[in-house]
Amino acid sequence: MTEQESTFSADPQVPNLGRIAREEIDRRAAKAFVPKALVNAALDTRSPNGKTWNQRLAAVRSERELSGLYDELTGSLPLGRTLLGGFNPVRTGGPMQVSIDFAERHARDHPYDHDGSVRQEVFTRRGGMYFGTAHLLGYPANYPRPLYRFADFNAGWYASRNAAFQAALSRVTGVKLALDGDLIAHGSLLPGSTEKAARMLGERFGMRNPTIRAQLEKADSQDFEATRLYQQVFALADKAAGKRVAREVLPGIRLESPKITRQLTTAWFANRVDERYQRCMKR
Repeated sequence: MTEQESTFSADPQVPNLGRIAREEIDRRAAKAFVPKALVNAALDTRSPNGKTWNQRLAAVRSERELSGLYDELTGSLPLGRTLLGGFNPVRTGGPMQVSIDFAERHARDHPYDHDGSVRQEVFTRRGGMYFGTAHLLGYPANYPRPLYRFADFNAGWYASRNAAFQAALSRVTGVKLALDGDLIAHGSLLPGSTEKAARMLGERFGMRNPTIRAQLEKADSQDFEATRLYQQVFALADKAAGKRVAREVLPGIRLESPKITRQLTTAWFANRVDERYQRCMKR
């Protein structure tokens, strides 16, 4: 995983990072309805070393450097954290390019001795490898091959299992579903496409909508596999197929990142890592 993500560099350089970062800051500001003129004014002010923040931003070469600069920026400007605190363009980092959000959540539940912030620790070799390994291996899964953990590293825990559930649900309901591993519309009480499809089977399973929702909400844990919904959907899918259908499927997700310029998918990523894994095991 580390070889695929950073060739073992704890702080890999990213071409055109300053330009990419500025575009991402503008995108996030627009999404939060912060006027671009206000962002421009903030970045055109002089930083403590005499250069403007825009000049320093244009010169950054690595994500660690960029993240540190952004923290310095928001800490120095009046209302900086209020106006720009949530717009840090660096979302992953370190030798395993682990999600900083994941690292911060993991550190809240698992004490980890470090100096500074968790965000800063992700950009060290020790912290980056620790949090990246926790993300890759820190959950139980019944996968027959590491390939599906590699996909989950990119798409989220149990995404491969959940995508298989979506495939089975699509088979038995006839509803075309995106195999993305997202079983509920996060942040909304309204049902998403997968939940709507599951509700079509509610009467057949003797399950009301709130029960279906409650069981789908277990999708980020192994407990989902013990739910009646999971077991009944796969029982119907197996019967329809005349054989046991797959319990894991590579999620069909296009990789979205300011750093990615090609059309890449989670399946491409997982297979690339698996190729490296197979070569390593042969050695």
